[in-house]
Amino acid sequence: MRFDTCIYTALRDCAMTSPRRAHVVGLGLIGGSIACGLRDRGWMVTGSDTNQSVVDQALRDEIIVGTSSDDAEYVFIAVPAQAVVGVAETLLRSLPPTAAVTDVAGVKQAIVTAIDDPRFVGGHPMAGSEQKGLDGSRPDLFLGATWVLTPSAATAPEVYTRLHSVISDLGATPLALPADTHDRLVAMASHVPHLVAGALMNEASGMATEDSALLRLAAGGFRDMTRISAGDSGIWPGVLFNNAKAVREGLTRVIERLRKIEAIITTMDREALLLELNSAAVARRALPGRGVSYEQLVVILVPVDDRPGVLATITNLASELNINIFDIGISHSVEGSAGVLQISVEHSESPQFIDALVRAGYRAVSET
Repeated sequence: MRFDTCIYTALRDCAMTSPRRAHVVGLGLIGGSIACGLRDRGWMVTGSDTNQSVVDQALRDEIIVGTSSDDAEYVFIAVPAQAVVGVAETLLRSLPPTAAVTDVAGVKQAIVTAIDDPRFVGGHPMAGSEQKGLDGSRPDLFLGATWVLTPSAATAPEVYTRLHSVISDLGATPLALPADTHDRLVAMASHVPHLVAGALMNEASGMATEDSALLRLAAGGFRDMTRISAGDSGIWPGVLFNNAKAVREGLTRVIERLRKIEAIITTMDREALLLELNSAAVARRALPGRGVSYEQLVVILVPVDDRPGVLATITNLASELNINIFDIGISHSVEGSAGVLQISVEHSESPQFIDALVRAGYRAVSET
């Protein structure tokens, strides 16, 4: 056997047996949970944090094995939204071309616009807890959760598919959305609810200063509605201020809805009140569940050029049709830059998606 062949074989075997490597910047609730989840899956995880005592705790608890990002294949940036761009730009200058980088901030448009690099994909796991910091982190935090990915025109398809796979391994369901769509939707799904929960808690607390019995009456419904107000307040200014327009619009809609309900109570309109309450009950029961079996999925094959921008175009198309991509991969041709995207969607939605892809100029077919 030739010497160079022996070297290649040794390197290949080493790569197959060596643990995968990730670096997490910011070891709070989300970053710490990512680190714990990857560690429990056999990864070699390093991490950093502006608070040295947190780093020391993560090392002591064997959540991370070191603090250097030099050899990281994947980097998760779990810092406040206003700090993401600076951290990402610094890391991307030193990371290898093969690295895949994402963040977890609750606002995406400003971040994705600022980071023009094929190795970066914006991300936002829709998971959390009223617990704070590394002490509240747990490896199963993302099980069954939706994890939004916002590929840009610069994102390399292979980077997206790699991150999609890792996020799936953490137990989450990746969902591709354009960054601006994410910000508009998450304002109502996450940002406004947090503010409403805080407002309700503050009002109740204020009333309790006059009558201490109030908080003793706070049963399950009140506790469920206000639970999220106990989370880490420090992350919210950057998120809310960077998504101010959508948050203001969401607050306006909720205020208008409450004024409508106030008018119904004032006029004692029983039918209107029942209609309001029943429609909410129906909508709440119709919230999508957290799992789809593989039997319900179909793989769509889409030949593409392996270049930045293609993936964003296709995932944006799925978003416009309200079609969730449950899994995605790319197989490369032996020669050239062409490849085939393998996109898993629900069986019932595949004909519509294939038709839209064909009309957009792609040769899309379902896998047989």
